[in-house]
Amino acid sequence: MKPWPENEQNYYKISSFHPCPKRKKIFLSPTFSSLQGTESQNLDLLYFSAKFPFMESESVGDSTYDRKAEVQAFDDSKTGVKGLLDSGMTKIPSMFYVKLDPLENTKPSDSNFSIPIIDLQDIYKSSLLRCQVVDQIRSASQKWGFFQVINHGVPKDVMDEMISGICRFHEQEAELKKPFYSRDSNKKVRYFSNSKLFRDYAATWRDTISFVANPDLLNPEQLPAVCRDIVFEYAKQVRALGIIIFELLSEALGLNSSYLKDMDAAEALHIMGNYYPHCPEPDLTLGLTKHTDFDFMTILLQDQIGGLQVLHQNQWVDVPPMQGALVVNIGDILQLMSNDKFVSVYHRVKAKTVGPRISVTTFFMDLTTSECTSQVYGPIKELLSDENPPLYRDVTRKEIMENYYAKGLDGNSYLIPLSSARCQSMFNVHINFRVLIIPYN
Repeated sequence: MKPWPENEQNYYKISSFHPCPKRKKIFLSPTFSSLQGTESQNLDLLYFSAKFPFMESESVGDSTYDRKAEVQAFDDSKTGVKGLLDSGMTKIPSMFYVKLDPLENTKPSDSNFSIPIIDLQDIYKSSLLRCQVVDQIRSASQKWGFFQVINHGVPKDVMDEMISGICRFHEQEAELKKPFYSRDSNKKVRYFSNSKLFRDYAATWRDTISFVANPDLLNPEQLPAVCRDIVFEYAKQVRALGIIIFELLSEALGLNSSYLKDMDAAEALHIMGNYYPHCPEPDLTLGLTKHTDFDFMTILLQDQIGGLQVLHQNQWVDVPPMQGALVVNIGDILQLMSNDKFVSVYHRVKAKTVGPRISVTTFFMDLTTSECTSQVYGPIKELLSDENPPLYRDVTRKEIMENYYAKGLDGNSYLIPLSSARCQSMFNVHINFRVLIIPYN
């Protein structure tokens, strides 16, 4: 048998059988060149076990470096990334070093790409305007998976106060925040930094306070006093907007306007108040690594700092802050249910030398494992036909959550293992590989 390449640690193994019946071994290089050639096209792919390198921590030259100890000390402090800066730190710890792949290092395109902006004003007063908005949402959901909405009904003073309330929480004295610090994902209110901190993946430059509303928030006394009232008000407003957008999305799919709402898509909210402090070395880390959202839909409120980027046609496109606007993106579950009529796309947040950046992410799905149910999600039957067969298998909510917490933000879509054309999907995630095929002797 021929040996592995000398730099085998830079390759990933795939077992396969070649049609001739000669067994072969494939080496995938993380240089992200195109997968081409008749031999690779003829292979019957059996399984895929690559680990995306750009999600791993950047290697540290010091052989005495103990990442586990560094992570544990960081977590024990219960002060998050902000606590590092408050301590006077000017160099980011090694645990935050992100090994960026070439695409991750690509600067945003200078092309004319821009996220669609959709005006929701008067959609209940004019059927013509509503039809135009439905068409715009259909197009944005098919081509981008992201769009911004204006005149959406959430008062500007509510949005401004929500940003301020999240900022107040993160900037209060550390001792007042620590009681909320927890790694228990079942807690309805918790403060944390990096939900998958103890994995091998690089930590990212942000702290979070999260709230669950399923369907209602907890007793007010269980919420932090500095943002208690506004969290209740914002949750009410964003759920009302979510119902409106689910109506429009349903119509964009050719369904009854109440279809997604009747599935309780707007029933459970998971609200995350994110704090991205200024970063002294932003080229070494990210505010949030590349990922897709695994919910039905996400609504994002962001301040004017910026940093959110969407991967569109293999280019990173900035989502510029816009006064009064909210950002909407399609989640993996809605892509699955729409049978790929709508797309859930990769996005990330850049670390910046300015800050803090404040954002409020509302996931339309409860992310706590204690609320997992056997409810089944699959391609909507009304959208299927002989010409449009199901692309995904049915999946329970319990399986979705177990997969989420087992997988973490590893740079892969949550839909990959659910695809009925699994092998094809593995190479249809905007990432390509260089392939070296070596036959056995």
